[in-house]
Amino acid sequence: MTTFQKSVFLSGMKNKHILTPDFFARDTRLVAKDLLGKVLYHQTKDGLYKAVITETEAYHGTEDLACHCSKGFTPRTEVMFGSPGHIYIYLIYGMYQMLNFVTMPKGFPAAVLIRGVSDLQISRNDKPFENLPVKTDGPGKLTKQMQIKRELNRKKLIPENHLWVTDEGINTTRKQILQTKRIGIDYAGEWKDKPWRYFIAKQKERF
Repeated sequence: MTTFQKSVFLSGMKNKHILTPDFFARDTRLVAKDLLGKVLYHQTKDGLYKAVITETEAYHGTEDLACHCSKGFTPRTEVMFGSPGHIYIYLIYGMYQMLNFVTMPKGFPAAVLIRGVSDLQISRNDKPFENLPVKTDGPGKLTKQMQIKRELNRKKLIPENHLWVTDEGINTTRKQILQTKRIGIDYAGEWKDKPWRYFIAKQKERF
């Protein structure tokens, strides 16, 4: 058994539901909300990371001026026009990796940005998970701490590619989920006011 297989077994993956393309082949805003409370995993040479998704943003279609696809089909946005359940990672400010998951049926460009996670843990050398008390309440912070890099861009969101998401029965109530305008998109005209940012209030307050 490889180290990766051992780590997956250790995490109890056989008892958890790995999200499939069908989960992502839906309205981007629903996917963004439903991702809250799901668990993100990343297998690296240093160990298996996992964290609870606590903040997301939806980017939906070519009419959404905040969405990269508003400029049409390009080599950069090609993955967003593709099949749901793929990974879209881009670089901003020359240093921050932004992790997105492609949504909607193939041909309709859309994705969910993962803006924040909590309860980051790592399993090293097939040992039990241990807490990592670091800041992950931002898209650049979480990818840095979980070692998520652009080499994963365009790949399927599956364990074989070392990045995946599971449903582990973490319940989030309507009162916990807050919905606001997206951040950092003042250039997007009326689209900057769309309330397509979602986060778990109690988790957010911890940082």
